[in-house]
Parts: sequence; structure tokens; C-alpha cells
Amino acid sequence: MTDQRRSVLVLTNPGDATADVVLRILADRRVPVVRIDPGTDLHTGASLTATYRTGDQRGTLRTSSRELDLTRVRSVWVRRASAYDGPPDLQGQEQKFAAQQTAWGFGGVLASLPGAHYVNHPWLNRAAEFKPVQLATAQRCGLRVPNTLITNDPAVASEFATLQVGGAVYKPLWNSPYTVNGEPHAVWVREVCGYEITDAVAACPHLFQAKVPKVCDARVTAVGDQLFGVRIDSPDLDWRRRQDQMACDPIEVPGAVGEAVTAYLAEFGLVFGALDFAVTADGTWYFLECNPNGQWAWQPSAVTDAIAHALADQLEKGPDT
Repeated sequence: MTDQRRSVLVLTNPGDATADVVLRILADRRVPVVRIDPGTDLHTGASLTATYRTGDQRGTLRTSSRELDLTRVRSVWVRRASAYDGPPDLQGQEQKFAAQQTAWGFGGVLASLPGAHYVNHPWLNRAAEFKPVQLATAQRCGLRVPNTLITNDPAVASEFATLQVGGAVYKPLWNSPYTVNGEPHAVWVREVCGYEITDAVAACPHLFQAKVPKVCDARVTAVGDQLFGVRIDSPDLDWRRRQDQMACDPIEVPGAVGEAVTAYLAEFGLVFGALDFAVTADGTWYFLECNPNGQWAWQPSAVTDAIAHALADQLEKGPDT
């Protein structure tokens, strides 16, 4: 029988190819893994039970092929699980009620497994996703940030954009789902001039930022105390827009930046983070944002392989003793 004391629990959707890269390494190491998409699987055959008594907490997760004692989970990898939905056979408020109960119930159970090592804990992920908090934390940790304004005042926004000598850009505070004529539409980072800003800004907060005179972008993927840097050259202001047009090569992370990145993750209690920078001709790295659960398997194969092994190491070792 498999030694479940070393089990790794992976919370992600079935189409997560990035997770597959790490899971193959864990399989080669004979580390037992249980993979589940709790938002959907727990309504389609899987079950979870938790009990709490004075001085004792226990639980069992059952899938179509596994039964897992939740007190013996070594690590939890919080990847790209689906949203908590209600059972497909329910509709309206009943389905919404069931979805919310699942999120608050099963979500709470999976976020509080005794002694488990989280990469990353879901609540820490959420706290680290707010861009204003990211900017404040980056400054506190010694990272340079571009001049930034968050406002719903059109006049203030227009003045800010006009005063930026090298120009200004707009970026959303969150990648909210957006459609145009019924089709999914991404809101990319784009340049904006003061005269373009209208009263529509008053509808919600907007983030405006001084345009960094960058020569390239850089992505730093942090796993524990290991940092993996790549240089990104793209014809677009936002390199994510046409990734088939970008060039990506390994780059050394400057010592001061690396120390600040490590401090940044420690502030949030994160094990993993994907940080984006704009790099100027004089070698200055400007912090743009950090995705605490960012994708990384698109990077050069050597870098991707190194990140995958670093993540496998984290999941295999479990909690610090």
C-alpha cells in the first residue's frame, strides 16, 4: 500500500498542462500524488469529510481512484482549480447556495490541513493579488516602482497622464472577464494620453502608471529561495498580447533585486511568485507586478525544467521541521 504520509495534494483543473510537468517529476521520484479539482469534482462523485473534536482534527478525501487521509497530506499545491460551482443539476438560487457552501465549507477544509506545506496557501495567494498592496510591499522591500496613480477622478487621472514626461499607460487592477459582442476580450496594458481620459473613469478605480523607457522586460520566477530570471524582448508594450512574437532568454537577476524579491515573498508568506519587471538601458529594474500563482512553463526549456524541479523539491520535502 502507498505510504500516504508523504502524499502531495494537487488542487487544479484537469487541463492544467503546467502541473503535469511537475507531477511527472514527482512520479519519477515515487512521491504519491492525489489530484483533484475541488470546484467541480466534489459535485461529480468525489467526496470530502472533516471532523473536529477537542484536541483532534481528521478528514478523508475520496475520489474515483483514491482515498486520502487528510492528516497525512505532506504538501498542498494550489494551482489552477476551477471556481467553486454548484451541482450541474441545480439551477438559480439553489445552485448559487450550493456553490457558496462548497467554497466556504470544502474550501475552508482544504485550506486548513494540519501540518501541510502549502505552495502557496490560498488565502496568502488572494492577499498577494491586490496590486495596491503589491506596490506598497515592493517599495517597502527596496524595489523600484514606476510613478503610479489609482483613482476614479477623471481630472486627476488626466493631469497625471499629461505630466508624465515619457508618457503614461493604463492597466486593469484585475483581469476581470470581459466580452465584446459576446466574444472574450483581453484588456491589455496600453499607452494613454491625458486628453483621452473621459468621465467614464469615474465608474471605478483605474490604475495609471508612468511608462518605463524599457529596453526589455524581465520575469523572475521565485521558488523558495531560488530565483529564475528570463529576459523578454517583444514588439508589444504588453508582451502577453502576442507571445508568439517575443524572444525569451535566461538572464541573471541583479543581487539587490534578488534580495528584495526574497524579502517581498517573505512579507506575504509565499513560497512561489512570478514577478514582472521593466528593465531600462542603464540596468534599472522597475517592479510592475507579482502573480503569486503565475504560469511559467512557457519559458526556455532549461529554465522551465529548473523551475519544475524546484517546485517538486518543495512539494516533496513538505513542512519544515
